[in-house]
Amino acid sequence: MEKEEQPPSIQVLGTKVHVVEIPEVLAQMERWIKDEHDTCHHVVNSGMHGVMAAHRDPKLRQIFKSVDLFALDGILMVLVARLRGFKVRKKYTGPDILWEFARSASENGYTNYFYGDEEPVLQRLEERLKSEFPNLKIVGHRSPPFRQLTAEEDADDVAAINQASPDVLWVGLGMPKQEEWIFEHRGQLKATVAMGAGAAFKFVSGDASRGPSWLRNMGFEWVWRLMGQPKRIWSRVFIDAPQFVGLVALELTGLRKFDR
Repeated sequence: MEKEEQPPSIQVLGTKVHVVEIPEVLAQMERWIKDEHDTCHHVVNSGMHGVMAAHRDPKLRQIFKSVDLFALDGILMVLVARLRGFKVRKKYTGPDILWEFARSASENGYTNYFYGDEEPVLQRLEERLKSEFPNLKIVGHRSPPFRQLTAEEDADDVAAINQASPDVLWVGLGMPKQEEWIFEHRGQLKATVAMGAGAAFKFVSGDASRGPSWLRNMGFEWVWRLMGQPKRIWSRVFIDAPQFVGLVALELTGLRKFDR
């Protein structure tokens, strides 16, 4: 069997980020489902927020080194890729990946399982997806309690997922908890792909509103989220983003090197 060609990537503050957009992400997921379904592949879709979290947390940085695909997200990461010479077009985000994969899955019979968030959100998520894609196969969902799980509860969750044996397991526990959970459990999971969904469950279900398409296409959806969720987003905008820009500037000019 020929060695699989790796997608192009860049190093950003010690994190390897693949320069891929939605078509490439979906194509890779489908290749794994068709050809490598005996292994659980970890996919991350994140941008400045995830890279900064890994920059501060050595444990998360090690987790990111183990993932199979780190798809860049957000306007700042797109700009970094462009400065590195990549012609990245307008960037879609996590909710778009979930939506577009649901479209492909409904046509090809791929199965999906949703883990995380609240039960009402998961129910609305399934209703919305099934309404748009009637042939979509959703083989289960589970909403864990918002606290540390007992060993028994954790084992029950894994058993429920494995009984469904989905092609793709979407984990919506928020960054970095969802990536830590996938990393700790991927050796036990009977799922071909495990992907961190972040806030995608809330956006796709309609529980949270997205900015207009023209704003998203310009890369300024963060402005909409800042207005709608100021307590959740303000530190990313006013603390993380300026620090990210400064550190990347040092990296690009060669004045500072980061662990690779």
